[in-house]
Amino acid sequence: MLDFINFKFVDALDILIVAAIIFLLFKWIKGSTAVNTLIAVIFFLLIQSIASALGMKMLSGILGTVFDVGVIGLIIIFQPEIRRFLNSLGRTAGTTIEKGRFLSKFLKETNINEIKTETVTQIAEACDEMSEQKTGALIIICKKTNLEDIIATGDSIDAKVSKRLIMNIFYKNSPLHDGAMIISGNRITAARCTLPITDRAIPAHYGMRHKAAVGISEVSDADVVVVSEQTGRITFVRGGVLQKVDSINTLKLLLSEKTQ
Repeated sequence: MLDFINFKFVDALDILIVAAIIFLLFKWIKGSTAVNTLIAVIFFLLIQSIASALGMKMLSGILGTVFDVGVIGLIIIFQPEIRRFLNSLGRTAGTTIEKGRFLSKFLKETNINEIKTETVTQIAEACDEMSEQKTGALIIICKKTNLEDIIATGDSIDAKVSKRLIMNIFYKNSPLHDGAMIISGNRITAARCTLPITDRAIPAHYGMRHKAAVGISEVSDADVVVVSEQTGRITFVRGGVLQKVDSINTLKLLLSEKTQ
């Protein structure tokens, strides 16, 4: 009757693997609204496991049916987290492949969006002046991730990156100032673009531009520069991490820094 209590090495390994998966899930969705849902799912899975081990076939069957039907709902609920995880996994795998001697010869991509010194200077100087004038700005600098779907949400532009053009676009009376500017291949490719908003909790003193900056940096390898309209503070965002910029030289260094 109590044969299920027999504990083997495989059982211990099974528990450790499941615990590691749960830990990683909590880590990936930490600060999001999906945490409570995950806790409820784990609770019901635990009940189903206990019911199955005790031979409670009816309860185990009902819970199993609920989970079978509800898996589509769970995918919808966790869609942002799943997308963020898959993007992160893909970028990590891509980096690992590029470092491989054999596979890199066939799969390594050239970063056509590698930012030039002149482009860095123009962006940094524009942000520095907009900071003094408290002009809000949101600038996306593309790396390897294709942002065509984001570019399609705005107005297409094909222009050389220049301080004056950046400032004119973000001037508060400009029809293109509301939204994000996309810089790709050292050219301004679009403006007034709509970005995904992160569902993570970020400090209250950050605004919607910062939430959008974190959102796009979570699903791509792009660098983002935000100028606050309220405070004039410049913030640099990479990989979902917000970093305050205290000087124009610091911003130039951050923009010039190559990602691995």
